[in-house]
Amino acid sequence: MKNIFKSLSMVLPTFMLCSLSVYGQELYNFNSQGIQDELIAPNYQYDYIPDFTFDEVAKKIKAMKTDMPFELNDRIFSFINYFAVRNREYTRMVLQREAVYFPMFDDVLDRHDMPSDIKYLSIIESGLNPRAKSRVGAMGLWQFMPATGKMYSLHANNDVDDRMDPELSTDAAAKYLKSLYKMFGNWELALAAYNCGPGNVRKAIRKSGGKQTFWGVYDHLPKETRSYVPQFQAMMYIMRHAADHNLHLEEPTYPIAHRKIQFNQELDLEELAALTNICVEDLERLNPSIQNRMIPSSHKHIALKVPASKADFIAQNKDHFKHAVALTDERKLALRATNNFNIETPKTTTSTIPGNDLITYRVKNGDVLGSIAKRHGTSVTNIKTWNNLNSNTIKVGQNLKIYTKNAPASSSQQTLAENTSGTKTYTVQPGDSLWLISKKLDGVTIDQIKKLNNLNSNQIKPGQKLIIG
Repeated sequence: MKNIFKSLSMVLPTFMLCSLSVYGQELYNFNSQGIQDELIAPNYQYDYIPDFTFDEVAKKIKAMKTDMPFELNDRIFSFINYFAVRNREYTRMVLQREAVYFPMFDDVLDRHDMPSDIKYLSIIESGLNPRAKSRVGAMGLWQFMPATGKMYSLHANNDVDDRMDPELSTDAAAKYLKSLYKMFGNWELALAAYNCGPGNVRKAIRKSGGKQTFWGVYDHLPKETRSYVPQFQAMMYIMRHAADHNLHLEEPTYPIAHRKIQFNQELDLEELAALTNICVEDLERLNPSIQNRMIPSSHKHIALKVPASKADFIAQNKDHFKHAVALTDERKLALRATNNFNIETPKTTTSTIPGNDLITYRVKNGDVLGSIAKRHGTSVTNIKTWNNLNSNTIKVGQNLKIYTKNAPASSSQQTLAENTSGTKTYTVQPGDSLWLISKKLDGVTIDQIKKLNNLNSNQIKPGQKLIIG
């Protein structure tokens, strides 16, 4: 860089700079003899890792505007080095998810009059994954255990787990952390208590001789908690100064614009998706607490998040197709069997549920879980659950248990038929209306159905066969 400034200082008083470029391209200037000199170009490569010192980081931390101030030490610095150098892919991953959850975190924390930096704790807890599950059963963005979740009205069954609802769990985490802060009067100790429980923090305070700071009781805390708070503080720094460490995103992730609609009934998400031309995976991303693509009676009061582009259509017509998206006992069994084989009830084995067969698949060269899941009409998560896999790693020759669906994909396919004369008919199902049938059968209008079947009204009944073409 000194050569650049030296060249510029000689040239700029009498000559204009003729050519400069950035982002890793070559830089040139012309000297007094008109000879082109090559300058040193700045490095903007994606994988470039800038150097940094303890003192440089300490200065930046001291200048940070935060309600949770801290001083840099070797322990925190080691985690900054970890997130900025050794595990940059993890840091980029959470940077990608930041836009999806941080605005909501800020709203909730502001409502509870809490420091906005608390949001970084979710990164340490779950990596901003709303479906994260720990080996001991903690779930969601904020990793609530079942008992603690119930204390804050996060209820769970086999179909819906409130701990994986981003808004409900964030509100619960804010309340819990606020109570821990009131208990200890110190945010670092409150965070420690969130990790290991208030009882362990009180014990550490007693063993330390009554010290009331995290670093004062550090040696008496559980091993995991000693790392927990420094990791959080390292992430507070990293998220503010990601660009300083060349942590940029090649493809940023943006949240799905959505609205909430309350149906006040049991709901079959697959049928809703089919009727409204919504990708069912989008419904799952927007509603991570829903486990089996259905809302059971226990949670029928919850509002479903739907893509904003479809919200008006659904709101205006939900009464028309409420019967079509209602759950039957058979659909409950089928959805639970397809999406979650860890259910406790009913006790029917999955292999005996109509439409689902257990097969053994032998892994071939070039196979990955994603391609295998797609081939058998299921998900990677299901295959990992059925085979007790902790990662996506599989090997050639390995046998995998897979439950496949043999049943037709939708009710409209089940009810369509064609006779020998080529006339197509549709068998009316419980809850059907002419409007619903016209939506199921793309290109067929209500008037066409009425004319083909000499109907004077919109009245139809289950089992009735309608000519549709």
